[in-house]
Amino acid sequence: MKILVIGSGGREHAIVKKISMSARVERIYSAPGNAGIAELAECVDIPVGEFDRLADFVCREHIDLTVVGPDDPLVAGVVDVFEARGLRVFGPRKNAAIIEGSKAFSKELMKKYHIPSAAYEIFDQAEKAIDYLKKASFPIVLKADGLALGKGVLICASYEEAVKGVKQIMVEKQFGSAGDRLVIEEYMTGREVSVLAFCDGTRILPMTSAQDHKRAKDGDQGLNTGGMGTFSPSPFYTREIDEYCRKHIYEPTMAAMKAEGRDFVGVLFVGLMLTADGPKVLEYNARFGDPETQVVLPRMKNDIVEVFEACIDGKLDEIELSFEENAAVCVILASEGYPEHYEKGFPISGLEHFKDKQDYFVFHAGTKKSGETVLTNGGRVLGVTATGRNLKEARKKVYDAAGWIGFANKYMRRDIGKAIEEIGTF
Repeated sequence: MKILVIGSGGREHAIVKKISMSARVERIYSAPGNAGIAELAECVDIPVGEFDRLADFVCREHIDLTVVGPDDPLVAGVVDVFEARGLRVFGPRKNAAIIEGSKAFSKELMKKYHIPSAAYEIFDQAEKAIDYLKKASFPIVLKADGLALGKGVLICASYEEAVKGVKQIMVEKQFGSAGDRLVIEEYMTGREVSVLAFCDGTRILPMTSAQDHKRAKDGDQGLNTGGMGTFSPSPFYTREIDEYCRKHIYEPTMAAMKAEGRDFVGVLFVGLMLTADGPKVLEYNARFGDPETQVVLPRMKNDIVEVFEACIDGKLDEIELSFEENAAVCVILASEGYPEHYEKGFPISGLEHFKDKQDYFVFHAGTKKSGETVLTNGGRVLGVTATGRNLKEARKKVYDAAGWIGFANKYMRRDIGKAIEEIGTF
């Protein structure tokens, strides 16, 4: 079969890599793709937001299945456009992708259906939000309602910091129209865990756990980013916690969306905080997480195309997910200055070291080709992933591998998974 993957980041490279391992696939396309994806797929120069051009291409090339990677096209309704033309596509429709597209919607959904999450208030006006802060407890969390590339969340330690944050989001529009509404949320403490889950509209099938590192600098300092590295599995996500989450979070979320007439088909990302009062939802995303996908899919044993089709056909009950009994760590190689100001266009060296290796991967995020040279082309440039018997071995291997890569103003966090490793030999 022929498959198109929409997107151009590390997540899409990891998806393409996994699809390429399926015996059922004869050809892969990616729109627009990147320099790494081009080694496995034919890249097509169509932007992710041009839905009719994408659908025209699928029809012209007789493509059997389209997989949508990023959040923006899902929230904007690319699946609806494809389905209206009778095309087979993996991802939630617009009315279901709102679970990520509006934090206010997801908070109201959780409140209505008694899904554990942080206490919150929603504001349409900056003045009212600031008035609310006068009697709030700190630290407190500010969330832009809409999509903000994973950066629209501010954790504020004081009233003064929170007022500044409200103005950044709602007045200065640092995150554009995503800040038209604001969610102010109780600050939760505990271990943070991410769980991706396949969904067929009725059933939900969680994958293995992971933990992202959002802050730009070591020690969880600096600005929020799209993710600076991750590891899988989380030693804190025990069998007991998984059972609790299935009963009180995952299955109720699917049932809630169905009850609202918003059947969710695709991948649901559930960000969890393991609090002293039990697991609670931090956020929902309507697609594979990035960089979580870069550690989850390398550990997955299943043919991912079979899972995609089971979701679309409402047959997820026929799938039993299986993952390697190992660990994976991903370290993001970024451009110095990310997520604010950075330069790009620098040659990348060392990519050849990853050829034909089974336990090392390099997933391209912000790259492009110029002749035979691969250049940096974004803030997050590459995701280097390694697998090992445990977290300690995977960490050593991934940082060794990160050293194989060279480019001007290369930057990475040096502590991905370190705090967990120090607790024990996971």
